[in-house]
Amino acid sequence: GNADRPLLGNPAPPGGADGVVMETTYGNRNHKPLEPSVQELYEAINEALERGGNVIIPTFALERAQELLFYLREGVEGGQLPRSLQVFLDSPMAISATEIFGHHPECYDAEVAGMFRDGQDPFALPGLHFTRETAESMALNQISSGAVILAGSGMCTGGRVVHHLRHNLGRRESSVVFVGYAAHGTLARRIIDGARHVRIYGHDIPVRATIYTINGFSAHADQAELPAWHRRAGSPARTFLVHGEADVMAVFAGLLRDTEVEIPVFGQRLDL
Repeated sequence: GNADRPLLGNPAPPGGADGVVMETTYGNRNHKPLEPSVQELYEAINEALERGGNVIIPTFALERAQELLFYLREGVEGGQLPRSLQVFLDSPMAISATEIFGHHPECYDAEVAGMFRDGQDPFALPGLHFTRETAESMALNQISSGAVILAGSGMCTGGRVVHHLRHNLGRRESSVVFVGYAAHGTLARRIIDGARHVRIYGHDIPVRATIYTINGFSAHADQAELPAWHRRAGSPARTFLVHGEADVMAVFAGLLRDTEVEIPVFGQRLDL
């Protein structure tokens, strides 16, 4: 995981290991720094509001949604976003996760833990709405402007965000902001890669909305952090690379030293 995130404490070193299985999602590139990513998020929202559109943010329910709420609150309190901003967390799972986050301040870094101790909610902003019910989610599609909608799934492979994309992708006034990884073959990846039309629930939808990809929010370690984590694992004799695209794993394999690197394939058996 990423270190120095605003909510959770840093990952603990893994300690000594004979063998390591590690992900390689961002094994070929580094993330954009977090602060410029936050500013880009604010700019994307403000520009869509000025155009009279909505902002759709496909988001993962656990940690990503809460981190976004944290920065949206900071943006409103700091005057970088309008105080009248209307934010809809349209994900029953993300709503439940946010409530659970509020019960465990001991898991946070010092600053956020201090906010909880002082009775402040780091995820609360004046215009925040939780939409649990399906009917509430459907009603959001009647809003033509001024709404920031956070909904799953993050890769747009299903869930409520797909309906919001159907109603907003074709509108030049609106924006879609991707803040996480999108695998090949997913609707999110097709939009990110520049598709001019996408198929959603049997409808051909033109992509006219402004598309943003902000990878500084990723919870995955990047090319700089992954080898650092591997070194703290205690010089394992064998390292198995998983959870990454084939070309990315090949690049990252070349960065590891003093370990036997293996890239397992589907169905392969390995003796440990």
